[in-house]
This record gives sequence, C-alpha cells and structure tokens, in this order.
Amino acid sequence: MRKLIFSANISLDGFADHTFAVADDELHDFFTGLLRNTGIELFGRVTYQMMADYWPHAHDDPAASRSTLNFADKFNSIPKIVFSGTLEKAEWNNTTLVSSNALEYVARLKETEGEDVYIGGIKLAGSFMSHGLIDEYWLLVHPVVAGKGRRLFENVNEKLTLRLVESKVFKSGVVALHYVSVRG
Repeated sequence: MRKLIFSANISLDGFADHTFAVADDELHDFFTGLLRNTGIELFGRVTYQMMADYWPHAHDDPAASRSTLNFADKFNSIPKIVFSGTLEKAEWNNTTLVSSNALEYVARLKETEGEDVYIGGIKLAGSFMSHGLIDEYWLLVHPVVAGKGRRLFENVNEKLTLRLVESKVFKSGVVALHYVSVRG
C-alpha cells in the first residue's frame, strides 16, 4: 500500500505561495531527498502548469545551481499525474492526464503496491485532506509574513489530528515540520 504525502511551503501566517519561499541550495537538496522514495507526483492543473513552465527546462537556466539541477533531474524523472477537466494535453515527460474523479482515482492508487505518492498543489491537497487520504505532511514554514494568498487549510472543514514526528531548522530560518495523520 502506498503512502500519500503532501509537502508545502507556507508563510508564518499560513499562506501557501511559491513567490515568497526561500529557494536556496539547502532547500533544493532537502526536496531532492524527499523525492527519493517517490513513485508518482500528483498535480492539479494550475500547479502542474506552473511546474512544467520551469523544471523541464531548468538546465537552460544559466543561474541554476548544481542543487537546483539535481532536484530538476530527480523531479523530471518521476511519473506525474495531472488532474484536470480543462487541460487538453500534458506535454511534460512522464505525465498522464486524468479527467476522472481525483478522489476515487487516488483512493484506488493508494491501494496498489509501489513507492510513495506526493501531492503538489493546495487545491488538490485540500480535497484529499478533507477526505482523510493524506498520510503524511511536510510543512516548510518560511520566516516571512505574506499577508495574502491562499491559506493552506482553507477548504478543510473537519478536524485533522496530526502527530509531529520530525523537525529540521535550515540556515535560512525555514523550519520543516513532518507530521503523520492520526486516524480514528
């Protein structure tokens, strides 16, 4: 059975938006490590398009560090599933476009054998949170108050009980918090 894992960069005031996040080598190395046991990445359309705009072409960026490129290589090699009712094609390599019910699809996927499944995107993760499908959370809290944006848990209407199992403080002041879902 696969674990469904969600990771997100958030501000101190709980907003999830990539524009304020620290994107240094230490963080890229950390995320590369998280991907070691990842068999599939899940995206909604918006996050998929944002990621597909840069990561397949990261080696074309003269400012990209070795850590960024290592992350890109790992990230690009992982099979991806994008859930969308409007996207007509998914051109990023290793990507499958799925227009069926994401909740049913992922519930079935979790029952299969294989490596962990990671979620990218707040909206998609919010629906999985609300239905108790997420097994683990990696929340990377950045030392910034964003003041606006999409709140990480804005669509969760029921109590989620989580247990902290690990934490890590980065030189940048980012704090990674690793939680597991407590069910029942």
